[in-house]
Amino acid sequence: MMREMKKLGPPHSHVVSAAEGWLGFGNPAEAKAELARLPKRLEKHPEVLEVRWAIHAQEQDWIEALRIACYLIQTAPKSPVGWIHQAYALRRVPEGGLESAWNSLFPAMDKFPKNPIIPYNLACYACQLRQPAKARVLLIRAMALGGRDHIKQMALHDSDLQPLWAAIETL
Repeated sequence: MMREMKKLGPPHSHVVSAAEGWLGFGNPAEAKAELARLPKRLEKHPEVLEVRWAIHAQEQDWIEALRIACYLIQTAPKSPVGWIHQAYALRRVPEGGLESAWNSLFPAMDKFPKNPIIPYNLACYACQLRQPAKARVLLIRAMALGGRDHIKQMALHDSDLQPLWAAIETL
């Protein structure tokens, strides 16, 4: 396993922030241009990889997003982000799907027991796999970790969980 890298500081952190800003404006081309300004030695830094993943996700280039997510798991093993991104991309790659996403993310729940997004995303996958009881249990776990009201509002606006919206209202 690779050693955890230090957080980026100025001026490199400003470049990453600018790239994130361009993504917020829906302009992945400008985000890429910003990242191109970074020294080559930083192209595999976890903070840079997260933005690269977001660029490819926005472009719906799921194969490249999956490649980056897998590398992110290696470079930042103490962070759940790579696992979450990997599952998200696996759901969307041609040879992937919901079961692949589920199978890749489920082990992360034990690795990162305090992260609410992992059980939340697993609840979405379970719901779409027509396993509502499992989805409900996972959603309750996400609420316990991430705040009941916050997670409930997310869930009530998430089309993946639409089959459970009536049940979610009562949670």
